[in-house]
Amino acid sequence: MPDIEYLKKLALIGAINKIIKVSSSKFQKHTGASSKTAARKLKQLEEDGLIERKIVPGGQLIKMTEKGIEVLKNEYVDYSRIFSPELDVLELEGNVLKGLGEGQYYVNIPGYRKQFEEKLHFVPFPGTLNVQLSESSSPLRNLLRETPAIRVEGFNDGERTFGGGNCYPVVIGGIEAAVVVPERTHYPSNLIEIIAPVKLRDALKLNDGDRVVVKLKKQGTENQK
Repeated sequence: MPDIEYLKKLALIGAINKIIKVSSSKFQKHTGASSKTAARKLKQLEEDGLIERKIVPGGQLIKMTEKGIEVLKNEYVDYSRIFSPELDVLELEGNVLKGLGEGQYYVNIPGYRKQFEEKLHFVPFPGTLNVQLSESSSPLRNLLRETPAIRVEGFNDGERTFGGGNCYPVVIGGIEAAVVVPERTHYPSNLIEIIAPVKLRDALKLNDGDRVVVKLKKQGTENQK
């Protein structure tokens, strides 16, 4: 396990958004550790791939890596679970984004479509709504792993093999829908794809950039696998 406290201190002094210049002695003041310990911790964070570091006159230039940011996001999720265990509904917010056409392609494949109809209990519109999660909601996406999922199995149609994935029932604008998370995808982790029995863009009068709230049901899906 990486030393979260030292990584957190770097984030608090700006290393999560930009390159900062800091010396071991200055970093010591933020951590309360000795200068020697602070230097050792920074070196360890670099070796773990959590920060990028360059030694320069008067100190070092430091910026957190994507891996380091992900570690802090997971920590945030853990605290959310600790202090808000009573929540039955998890709300994710973001902005509507133009898709790459992957969703429309896969929803129309019979092997997937049949499973969607049987397991989600609706006939999906042949397309998906793509939502780019806000900075505050992106970490919460990891909570999907803790939520009971509706499994979509992979299959072979005789010509090629298609991978499986998970579906998570949600409500968006009062419409029952589902977030689809394929096992293999080219999409970034802050993007979710939503299928529904209607074209959500038309039903909710959505345009690219519009803000939406997606309510994920955290309970009550245990028997829907």
